[in-house]
Amino acid sequence: MTTIPKSSFEFLKDLKKNNHRDWMQEHKKRYQSNEKELKVFYAAVVERLNEHDEIEKTKVFRINRDVRFSKDKTPYNVHRSVSFSRAGAHRRGGYYLRLEPGNSLMAGGFFGPEPKDLLRIRKEFEMDDQEIRDILANPDFKKAFGDFNSEYQVKTAPKGFSKDHPAIDLIKNKSFFVSHQFTDKEVFASDFLDKLIYHYELLRPYFDYMSDVLTTDLNGVSLIDT
Repeated sequence: MTTIPKSSFEFLKDLKKNNHRDWMQEHKKRYQSNEKELKVFYAAVVERLNEHDEIEKTKVFRINRDVRFSKDKTPYNVHRSVSFSRAGAHRRGGYYLRLEPGNSLMAGGFFGPEPKDLLRIRKEFEMDDQEIRDILANPDFKKAFGDFNSEYQVKTAPKGFSKDHPAIDLIKNKSFFVSHQFTDKEVFASDFLDKLIYHYELLRPYFDYMSDVLTTDLNGVSLIDT
């Protein structure tokens, strides 16, 4: 199956109206049936991604919410999310898909990188920001994604960086990912898998660049043991 069943969104809409454990228990078989169908679609995504990349792992995020530190105590997510991890230390970046009525999207990049990687990325931009700007300015990339999400930035300049640096707009980022929204009509269309793969493929030059940055030091010397 290479399409998203409408029943999956119908279930999520009903769950949003009845977000409690008793309702979920009553509709457990319905949930399991939808999950089985979605996993078939995820497998098709992996198969297509492997035509131009190498996927090591598929992670289907749990429908149960972690409510320990949240004011919202509803127990279940009203979306289904999955990520596809690239194989090998030399391949960096990951693919993400979120399916939710009225709020579906794909995304890719580096969300909240660990401090060592974050510093390395910022240092690269400080030294030379032309290559990343060329990638972000590519017309197809720009049309699909726009820029990095400015919601995830420090307010001024990170410690050790000048607020007057020409690349401070990039350096201020705490995450380096992009996303693209899909309408429900697009999600249920027969060509949704093709559209999804098209947007994932647009990320490859960006992933290749960032993989090079994160596997070398500022002198271009490999950090990967061979």
